[in-house]
Formats: sequence, structure tokens, C-alpha cells
Amino acid sequence: MKSIVATFDIETGEETVIFETDRHLEAPNWTPDGAFLVVNGGGRLYRLPLEGAFLEEVGTGFAVKCNNDHGISPDGTRLVISDSSQTEASCIYTLPFAGGTPKRITPETPSYWHGWSPGGGTLAYVAKRPETSDTFQVFTCPVDGGGEFQVTKDFDHCDGPDYTPDGEWIWFNGEKSGSVQLWRIRPDGSGAEQMTDDERVNWFPHPSPDGCHIAYLAYEPGTKGHPGERNVQLRLMPAKGGPPRVLLHLFGGQGTINVPSWSPDSRKFAFVRYEG
Repeated sequence: MKSIVATFDIETGEETVIFETDRHLEAPNWTPDGAFLVVNGGGRLYRLPLEGAFLEEVGTGFAVKCNNDHGISPDGTRLVISDSSQTEASCIYTLPFAGGTPKRITPETPSYWHGWSPGGGTLAYVAKRPETSDTFQVFTCPVDGGGEFQVTKDFDHCDGPDYTPDGEWIWFNGEKSGSVQLWRIRPDGSGAEQMTDDERVNWFPHPSPDGCHIAYLAYEPGTKGHPGERNVQLRLMPAKGGPPRVLLHLFGGQGTINVPSWSPDSRKFAFVRYEG
């Protein structure tokens, strides 16, 4: 299966291929300076320059089972990873952007990172805890570790929490009664609002840095979970709510846009599609 890392320009509708490989790559982040993407593959993390594209491995010490839930701090100095090298299930760590020894953040597992608050002080993630009745809910915690706060309740499953640039909302995909739609909620757990209502199975909403748009992944009706190797759509909707528009039809799903992937100027976002 070939991985094709690309960007999409929401103004021109142009797709630009950045890198192609027979290796399985996933989940591009865009660095705050606009020069690099960060992707994962085979349990490792890589920097991918947008000019003269090649993979440069990031030294992550003992963490060699990184999954596709990783990201970059707002100031570009740190990485956050979700890794299971030393734990039975995924755990969240931070490390310098240049690489280094990971620092454990979440004492409990499983924990999968998805969002970094605009001020840099808080991480948003999904986790399953004894008190969540075996369901994944949205949690937050201080970036350097500490007590975690459960943001969502009463969902059958949650994933993909990502902050708006003003820090006022956390967007996520939430499942209730078999329907997976996009929601937003205040970081204190109040004011939950359902933002999509259609037949699609909607995942991984990502607010643009200018606060105007939400890019997300739409599966075909009836899809269970967020599998890979499916015919999916990349969609764009107004951040205040409203009808979405389809940007691309592609073969992908898991790994395509699991984590924040907007360019700093909000004009483009990065994604991965796959070819057999």
C-alpha cells in the first residue's frame, strides 16, 4: 500500500503531493513555522520538509511504539506523542521538538492525545477510565502532568478533541445511539452542542488557526469505528456551524487526518491518502 502525503488548498481547490512512499505513513502535523510536516510510521516519528521532501527520524528515546496521535506545541518547541513502549496501552509523553527523552504526562492508560490549548498549558485527549464505564471520553490535563479533568459524559464513544484558536471550545466526534457526529464543548464541560446532523459517520474535526473553518473526515453511512482503507470524504464546514462542502473523495480513513494538520496561515491542510 502506497502512502501519499499531500496538502489541500481551500482557496484554489488544488491538491499538492509532498511525498510518496511504499511505507505506511499517517497523521501529518504542520509546524508553526510552516516548514515541516511531522508524520508517524512503523512506531516512529519523522519530520518531512515541504521543500526537498525526505523523511528525517525524530529521536524519541525508548518510545518506539508511537501511534498516530501526536502533535506540536503552539510555540513549536515541543512534541507530544502517544506511545505504548513501556505501558500495556497508549500513554501520553512530551519531548523537545528536536528529539530527546520523553517525559510521561498521563499516569493512567489508555490515553490518546489530540489537542494542545492555544496558550500551551493544557492537553486534550481521549481516555478510558474505570469511572467512564468502559467508554472513551474527552479529558484534559496540565501540559507538564497533574490531575486530569473529564470534559465529556454520557457519550458512547468520543475521539479527536481539538481546541479552537481562542481556546473557548473543544471540538470532537461523539457517538450517541450509533450516530457519530461532530460536537463542540466548553473546556469546563459545559455547553455541549451538536454541530453536524447527517447520515455520514463524521470524525476528527480540526479548527483552522484563523477560527473560520473546520476540516474533518466523513465515512460512509454505517461505518463502525474509524477504520483505514475506506472510501472517505474530506469535508469543510464553517466554524460557527452550517452546511459542509466536500473537498475531496479519497481512499483513506485511519491515518488520513487523525491530528491537527492545518498550515499556520489557515489556507491549507495536510493529509494522507493511500493507493493499493
